[in-house]
Amino acid sequence: MVAPLILPKLTLLILVFCILISFDQHKHNTNNNNNNTFNFINTIPFPIHSFSGGPVSLSVTTTNKNHYSDSSSSDSNSQSLLEYDFYRNSCPNAERIVRSTLHRVYKTNHTLIPALIRLAFHDCFIQGCDASILLEDDDYIDSEKDSPPNGSLKGFEVIETIKSKLEVACPGVVSCADILVLAARDSVALAGGPFYPLYTGRRDGSNSFADIATDELPSPYADLSQIISSFKLRGFDEREMVTLLGAHNIGVIHCKFFENRLYNLSGTNKPDPSMNTEFLNVLRSRCNETDALSISASGYTSHASSSSLAEEQQKITMDSRKSLSGFGMLYYRSLLQGKGILYADQQLMEGEKTKYWVQEYASNPTLFRQDFALAMMKLSDLRVLTMPMGQIRRTCSKVA
Repeated sequence: MVAPLILPKLTLLILVFCILISFDQHKHNTNNNNNNTFNFINTIPFPIHSFSGGPVSLSVTTTNKNHYSDSSSSDSNSQSLLEYDFYRNSCPNAERIVRSTLHRVYKTNHTLIPALIRLAFHDCFIQGCDASILLEDDDYIDSEKDSPPNGSLKGFEVIETIKSKLEVACPGVVSCADILVLAARDSVALAGGPFYPLYTGRRDGSNSFADIATDELPSPYADLSQIISSFKLRGFDEREMVTLLGAHNIGVIHCKFFENRLYNLSGTNKPDPSMNTEFLNVLRSRCNETDALSISASGYTSHASSSSLAEEQQKITMDSRKSLSGFGMLYYRSLLQGKGILYADQQLMEGEKTKYWVQEYASNPTLFRQDFALAMMKLSDLRVLTMPMGQIRRTCSKVA
């Protein structure tokens, strides 16, 4: 009479035990997926050709493409058609050609290196990474180049040079969209930032979006809520936004983009009170007051003078091989000291989350480099065109 009672109890005990094991395994998998988002889990040797001419092995991460989870389903479908080393058979030297050209640019005019990073950002941020920023005006296209926020962009000729070399090597194969994100990736590495793997196989768009660029590119005068909203619309959270803005550590910033902070913030006839006083005087001495005020009246026009601090930072990160490991560090530390050049940059100190990440990156360069690599990979995959959509342009400035 005892046996019939023992059997149901034993069955119930086994069932409970199986449920507990299943729950523990699910928890373990969830933790692993979370760690994949912002950490380099599987570090592998990724052989590339050194920018100094010899072979070098850099450590990169192999991450799950599912960490691009903020994109729409159609975006995810396009991303799934991208792959590592897409041109391995059709144009095996494609990435080598991009990299060697960038190496020569770095030697002759290193100011174009940060310009190429900015060029890729401005392309991907508006309707995705489709090389629309490269198109010239014609009877059917209003070029994004003519959009006010894009008035100071540079590096177009570098992309065309790379494209012409690729057309000789493998005509009609490599897209301008791929060239642009690959050039930005190699520029980041040349500037002392992390080298990161990229999927390729993007196709070029046949339209340009000047009006959208004018309305939606982040403004140097934007407050924190506007910046957050702009990035959020493209699937970037506050952490990723702070990460990507770290690229402001290098390059030239024209005085016209911050002169209002020096003399007349928001019509107060006073400088921005959040600016470090000593820093304010340095910037004033470097930017001619009359020139800056005349620029204010004419909007987005070219201006020969530029922030000396931006140029000094550029020289530090681009010229001094000893300081390449400081990529991004000057930017975040300057914000902590009230020395952000652009109003939009200094605004990162006004939010609890954004301030937290500024502090983290200022003190932890390894974390920043990991996060920056992941954020650039995500940026490079925004709303890409893949077969059968898009085209392969023969010249990047004109549709095929």
